[in-house]
Amino acid sequence: MLRKRILTASVLAILVILAVFKFSVSNFSTVLLAIILAGAWEWARLVGFENKRDRFLYSLVVLVLIFTLWPLVYEHSIIVNKLLVATVVFWLLALLWILCYASQPTNRNQMAIIATAGLFVLVPTWVSLVVLRMEFGLGYVLFLLLLVWSADTGAFFAGRRWGRHKMAKTISPGKTWEGAIGGAVATLVLAFPGEIALGWTGPSIGFVMVCVGTMAFSILGDLFESMIKRQIGYKDSSLLLPGHGGILDRLDSLTAAAPVFLIGLYGICG
Repeated sequence: MLRKRILTASVLAILVILAVFKFSVSNFSTVLLAIILAGAWEWARLVGFENKRDRFLYSLVVLVLIFTLWPLVYEHSIIVNKLLVATVVFWLLALLWILCYASQPTNRNQMAIIATAGLFVLVPTWVSLVVLRMEFGLGYVLFLLLLVWSADTGAFFAGRRWGRHKMAKTISPGKTWEGAIGGAVATLVLAFPGEIALGWTGPSIGFVMVCVGTMAFSILGDLFESMIKRQIGYKDSSLLLPGHGGILDRLDSLTAAAPVFLIGLYGICG
């Protein structure tokens, strides 16, 4: 399973890097939209929409929202900034949601609530990555992806080696505080050379703090999807990616990390 996981991750990494460096902003936005729509199809399944018509309609709602925001993103509209702030607020509320569920794991939220949450999970991910690509450049998109991947990898191996104290046993039994520390160490290891590679000219401590905050929110995104899957009794969002589950199982950390990273950069850049 580990070999299959590494092979799939390697192929995905190569494809993503090619997309980041070879595609124009417009093409990047379009490819990312296709990925988000695949995630919407999977999220509809987590909501409880079993038939294809309902899942198609949910994906269509996501598509319409992104098409509505598309020109606003390219015009640098203030509405986009407000959406990003609202998204970070959503993720803070999601933390409370997770804590409440962890204390009462037999509860299940209503379909409408999970469906609405999916819009905050999926749509701002597209917005954040496109804005990051447009305003900061492809290097920052690649760095964000590497940051999330390295944190996830550091947490995975540290958790396997030293994991003792469960982070959220009723939601994701495999996650430990030792794993989170491993993810934080991996983040710090990447942050300092990342500053140099990106040509960062702002405050160094500010950039490192943004990276650590992004890592923390990536764990939150992972836990949130795990909570939703546990409510409906699924291990993976789908079986599309061998050893990894579905698209959402690869996007979950990024959905919370991307808006936080972008807003963090805005904050330290003024």
